[in-house]
Amino acid sequence: MSRTGRTRSQVSGSGAAAQTGTTRALQSALAAEQEAVYGYGVVGAYLSGAMQSTADADWLAHTTASNTIQAMLRERGTQPPAAAVAYQLPIAVQTQAQAISLAVIIEERITTTYLGLVALDAPAIRKFGALQVQAAALRAAAWRGSTVAFPGLPAATTVTRSHGS
Repeated sequence: MSRTGRTRSQVSGSGAAAQTGTTRALQSALAAEQEAVYGYGVVGAYLSGAMQSTADADWLAHTTASNTIQAMLRERGTQPPAAAVAYQLPIAVQTQAQAISLAVIIEERITTTYLGLVALDAPAIRKFGALQVQAAALRAAAWRGSTVAFPGLPAATTVTRSHGS
């Protein structure tokens, strides 16, 4: 899911030349959250009952996180960029199963993005990022029906050794 007509590296608020690593990481997280909000609109359209209620709750969680990040950026003197009108989804969604797959992808991408906040020096932002990694990993596990060893890291970086290696 990328911004229509713009890549994440092109998404910035005012004062892009003087951005700090913290500002860039927050803007990346904001862009991912804005994409997630859009994506969950699509996910929810293909679900019903309890699954639709879960999608609605996840949509709200991403909306709240987006609002929090916007406030963090404003506190740093950066005007947060507005969300795009539409985003390119990573998969086509026409069925309930595809909607669930999209929800998993959304959460995995969010987890990866928040790892960038966990790596920052500011304790409050690191804590926010860690809590968001945890929340996204739990949402992904719920949609997937199982957990993964290291949420947000590509599987190739988490290769396990076999006995006798």
